[in-house]
Amino acid sequence: MENITLICEESGIRIDKYINLDGITRAMVQKLIENGSITVNGKPTKNNYKLKAGDRINIVSEEPKDANIEAEDIALDIVYEDESLLVVNKPQGMVVHPAPGNYSGTLVNALMHHCKGNLSGINGVLRPGIVHRIDKDTSGLLLVAKTNEAHLSLSAQIQKKTVKREYICVCEGIVKPKRGIVDAPIGRDPSNRLKMAVTPINSKHAVTHFEVIEHFENASLVKCVLETGRTHQIRVHMQYIGHPVMGDPMYSKANPMNLQGQVLHARVIGFDHPASGEYMEFAVEPPEYFESLLEKLR
Repeated sequence: MENITLICEESGIRIDKYINLDGITRAMVQKLIENGSITVNGKPTKNNYKLKAGDRINIVSEEPKDANIEAEDIALDIVYEDESLLVVNKPQGMVVHPAPGNYSGTLVNALMHHCKGNLSGINGVLRPGIVHRIDKDTSGLLLVAKTNEAHLSLSAQIQKKTVKREYICVCEGIVKPKRGIVDAPIGRDPSNRLKMAVTPINSKHAVTHFEVIEHFENASLVKCVLETGRTHQIRVHMQYIGHPVMGDPMYSKANPMNLQGQVLHARVIGFDHPASGEYMEFAVEPPEYFESLLEKLR
């Protein structure tokens, strides 16, 4: 059993809402509370307990279980690996974890083979080791936890907004101003439950910082830094300001370059190592298709 401690910084929030560790659902949090794996100030608590500033929350994870999915010998681009974690450069077109109708060929299938099953079990049997996700057609860097301790530490860092996550994307049109902040809540699109949207209804706080790197004739190369990490956040926020990511099949109506998905790449990730506390940062250049598009636009 491994554990992590959080100190509440604000009062009045239900504990099952406050513990918003990336990759761990509210239902998982509630289950941990119900079985006594989450305590407040050393005592058992309830899902509806409203926290007070200074409350000490202790989370004890369960031992990992063998994932009921097949390990597959799929090549991985591993940027860094040690006993606690991996940093993987995911290619465009690869799904991160198995889901109904798609149980093979995913990053998790490849990780199960590479790590011989030695992955954190916090996120369930279909998502072992997965601390956070990027979309199928988004390429770039992902953190993967081998141990529960590493998983909880990295998730807590994401919740505290101390993990650096920098993306680059090609957006439609001339993005102006050259830098700015999109602070707009994201939730399920009321008119299409498969999509996300900027909406006040059942939404979560979402903030994206953006800076134009280069302008083209009718497109822009943009750096986006996540302050929060909501589903489809960059794709939704760039559409919201009138400059959807090129090739995006869900949030853009145009695809003049016949692209196979959104031109979005997770270029930089930085975090404190769960075991040593040392700050680590990694960067990878975008894949060939991305660079090829830039050459055409220039």
